[in-house]
Amino acid sequence: MHPATNLMKSAIIIATLAGISALASAQPQPQPKADGPGWSPLIAADLSNTESAAGVWSVANGELTANADECIWSKAEYQNFLLDLEFKNAAGTNSGVLIYCTDTPNWIPHSVEVQILDQTAEKWAKTDPTWHSGGIFGHLAPAKAMTKKPGEWNHMTIEAKGKSIKVWLNGELTADMDMALWTSAKKNPNGTDIPSWLSTPFAQLPTKGRIGLQGKHGDATVWFRNVQIKTLEK
Repeated sequence: MHPATNLMKSAIIIATLAGISALASAQPQPQPKADGPGWSPLIAADLSNTESAAGVWSVANGELTANADECIWSKAEYQNFLLDLEFKNAAGTNSGVLIYCTDTPNWIPHSVEVQILDQTAEKWAKTDPTWHSGGIFGHLAPAKAMTKKPGEWNHMTIEAKGKSIKVWLNGELTADMDMALWTSAKKNPNGTDIPSWLSTPFAQLPTKGRIGLQGKHGDATVWFRNVQIKTLEK
């Protein structure tokens, strides 16, 4: 057989295998379930394992909410975990789930924010896609719009393993990030701008820290319930 024919066959085989690999990687990744051993509440019903401004956060009928723009923080630090929760927006909600936080008073440049937003609200409808629910605020837009309308409960799961962060919202994988690729504090890997107040490149952020929920930001309420966490192997 002519050597060129061998090379052609080899190229076809390599291309086919690459196509199969790409197809496999494109298969949907189901949202993890918060059942089985290892799960525990992130936030106690009496808020005893958290820190927040006095009188801001409260629990009623299993629902956690805030009356001001203040975060609530776990006292414990976490790395390598699954975080599962439900949230409900009011009209115009702008909130988030904060992970890997190492400086709670100055959390904005020292954490990763998984965004929660009522992007149907007029004041948020034209915001940058990285501000939309299920994305990583300022850094990675959600792959698909999955947020339910205000007043309905949404189901979010976050998997954090080192610099790998995955987010599922209402059954769909909406974000899959390798923080190591975010080496700039000004530009995302795709060339889009990062908000100036997010001044620490994600590649430099520690991957262990406290977990927080953002309160009544932008004068719109957000509610949380069934906030559960499970630690993972490294």
